[in-house]
Formats: sequence, structure tokens, C-alpha cells
Amino acid sequence: MQSLPPAVSVVVPTFNEAQNLTRLVALLDKALARVAWEVVFVDDDSPDGTWKVAKQLAQQDPRVRCIRRVGRRGLAGACIEGVLSSAAPFIAVMDADLQHDEAILPLMLSKLQSDEADIVIGSRAVEGGESATGFSSKRAFASRVATRLAGLVIGRQVSDPMSGFFAMKREIFEAAASHLVPSGFKILLDILASASNDTRVLEIGYRFRSRQQGRSKFDVRAILDFFGLLLHRLTGGTVSVRFLFFMIVGAIGVVLHLAVLRLGLVLAGLPFEWAQTVATLVAMTSNFLVNNLLTYSDMKLRGVAAFFGLMKFYAVCGIGALANIGVASWLFVGNSEWWIAGVAGVIVGAIFNYTMSSIFVWRQHRD
Repeated sequence: MQSLPPAVSVVVPTFNEAQNLTRLVALLDKALARVAWEVVFVDDDSPDGTWKVAKQLAQQDPRVRCIRRVGRRGLAGACIEGVLSSAAPFIAVMDADLQHDEAILPLMLSKLQSDEADIVIGSRAVEGGESATGFSSKRAFASRVATRLAGLVIGRQVSDPMSGFFAMKREIFEAAASHLVPSGFKILLDILASASNDTRVLEIGYRFRSRQQGRSKFDVRAILDFFGLLLHRLTGGTVSVRFLFFMIVGAIGVVLHLAVLRLGLVLAGLPFEWAQTVATLVAMTSNFLVNNLLTYSDMKLRGVAAFFGLMKFYAVCGIGALANIGVASWLFVGNSEWWIAGVAGVIVGAIFNYTMSSIFVWRQHRD
């Protein structure tokens, strides 16, 4: 085993990948036989004990390290923490599901060392790249659409900006680090959007393998994260991804509120005050559950904590409603147009609810 400091740090975000780690370390050892390397597994407290396997491997091999993240989730955040915990001049990021071809890592590294590129992407969409065996038809279609949309924010032609397999010079990452969104799903897209225009990007084709063990991280939350990141970048980073999710959930809550109110009045024959009360409770409960599942999935409340979180959410939204009414009434009395007063009240209430919920209901990490 090596005694030299690593030339490359391979950062691998993990969640429920316990069955793959031993195999992955063996593959890295073979692929990087002539390179001083280390692998940093960043595990989001996997229920299957992935972090335990990683720590056992670290006891046997000093090139293996493990960061166990407790109370937070997110692929992008895991990558950021893993990279910042390392010190090698070159960084590689790949998944633990064995779908990425580690055999091209030496070539990717050589392109960086020879200063031919600042970022090297393992691509499924250039010559030599192939993804048919590793992608379902639905995911392949989604990837093509996402690639076109991604071009709107990165300002350069990249065939596979959604790739989870890439390498880069450390100084490129360090320069972009403070601008990255840790709650995102596609870290490469965020890096490309944050990098300067003179950053040189090279793509190398590889064969995307079929998944052997574990489950795909591509889900509804990943799709929402992607669109949230696009909106975040298109607004110049002024609106956080989490706030966008919070507002979308709130808008859905308004529709649900009106539907329940109508049902209460027409079908149940309730007095307006009772129907309005029921609709308000249903909408607030729905907003809490959806926000807990999606907006704050990286700090999700469970069990008793979820119950108390719901009570706090009721209180926050109640005070937010008072703020909404107060601001709207003040503007209306001041001879503002009724719709201006109404919209201003909604905005103030929404910002208050988001801020207070982040502080008192969910412990907010930096967006």
C-alpha cells in the first residue's frame, strides 16, 4: 500500500450501498494501480449500515475514509463535504452502485495532470459512451430533456451535464464551493454553472453499466431538485431552492384549502366558519407533511419529533396569517390598490412562514 500522499481523492456519496463497497474498493485498486489515491465514502446514515462497512474497510486499508452524516441528506451536500474533507490536488466523483466505469479514471486524471482540461466528465453521450444497458427508456428520455434544459444555465455545450462521474482540479472546485447548492441532486450541473467561462471542459465516453445492487437515487425528489436548481440559477441565485419548494407546496395548499372549503359548504352543509376552519387545518397539515417529505427531506422529522413539528408549524402559520392580514390591511388603508395590498400580504406571510419554519420547525442548513 502507498506511503505517498494521494494524487487523487475519489469521493463517493452513498446511501444503502453496503453490498457494493468492498467490490468498488477492489476495482479502484486495480484501475489506479499506478496512482497514489484515496477514496472518501460519504454516507447519509444508511439504514443498511453502509457506513459500518466503509469504516471496516478503512481499518484494513488507510486509503479508505468514511464520513457518516447524521441528520442530513442530499447527494450534492455529500459530495461537497467529501471534497472539502480531502486535500489531493485532483478530485474524482462517482457513485457506489458500480455503474460508472472506474477503468477510465487514469485517463481522466492524465488529462488534468497534463493541463488539457480543468474538468473531465465521464459521458454517456459522446463517442465511446453508451447507456442503453444502464438506463430505462423513461430515464433516458428524462436525461435528454434535462440536458437541453441544463444548457440554459451553464452557458456551454456539454453532452452530459447530468453525469455523476467526473474529475476536476481542486482549485476549480474550491473556487465554486461557496456558490454550490448542497440540497441539489446533480452536483456537476451546479459546478458547471458556477465555474468561470474560461474553465476548460473535456468529455470522455464510457459504458454505463447496469445496476447490480441497491436502488436508484433517481426519484420525484431528484426531479424537483433539478428544476429547483435550474430556477435558482436562472434567478441568479437570489432565490434558494428550498424557498422555491416551500412556495410551490404553499400554492398547492391554497388549492387544497379551496377544495375542502367547497366540499364543507356544499356537501357537508357546514357553516362557513366551520368549513373554513376545517379547510385551514387540512391545508396546513398537508403543507407540513409535503414539506417534511420534500422541501426538508434532508432534515426530515419522524415520530414524536414530527408531531411536535406539526404543532409548531400550526403556530408559525397562524402568526404568518396575522402578518399577512396586518400588512395587507395597512397598505389598503393607505390607499393602495386592493390587489397590491393582497399580494403584499401574501408575500410577507410566505416569507415569515418560511423563515420561522426553517428556524423553529426544521433546523435549516445553508441552501
